[in-house]
Amino acid sequence: MGFGDFLSTENPHSTNIKRGCMINEINYDKLMEKALKHVVIEALKVASDEGLPGEHHFYISFKTNHPDVRMSSDLLNQYPEDMTIVLQHQFANLMLSENYFEVDLSFSNIPHTLRIPYDSITYFADPHARFALSFAPSEYAPISDERESHPMKRASGETAEVVSIDAFRKK
Repeated sequence: MGFGDFLSTENPHSTNIKRGCMINEINYDKLMEKALKHVVIEALKVASDEGLPGEHHFYISFKTNHPDVRMSSDLLNQYPEDMTIVLQHQFANLMLSENYFEVDLSFSNIPHTLRIPYDSITYFADPHARFALSFAPSEYAPISDERESHPMKRASGETAEVVSIDAFRKK
């Protein structure tokens, strides 16, 4: 019997083995989360390629203790677990890669480059569009407070503001 030949009683799609482990069910929650995370990536692509139109602006909350987050030790000490950034008028060099985005922001007139993995994002909102998404924290091992500091290049730009978005979250 060759590849593609099945007995009439066999379902050719019944094999649910992937990378040596049996798949027992389809996790639709994870599929939806992945699809919605792609919406965030596409919105960031628009902002990177064309700028933010009109009054659109983004609130992005992320886990700073994600192992692939890169930010200055000063910011990491100030925000050891979570941080929210606002992308509106005062950001520069927004660049997207397959697993993360980088952006230059200023905090207290000090320029910083942040590398934010998509997996670290817990909240995304565009208040002008009245659009918001919350994400479950991804499965990763947070890095302890003693984690190695990864110095990032300094960026030029105006001041940006870190804000609390607790008022926007559903309770």
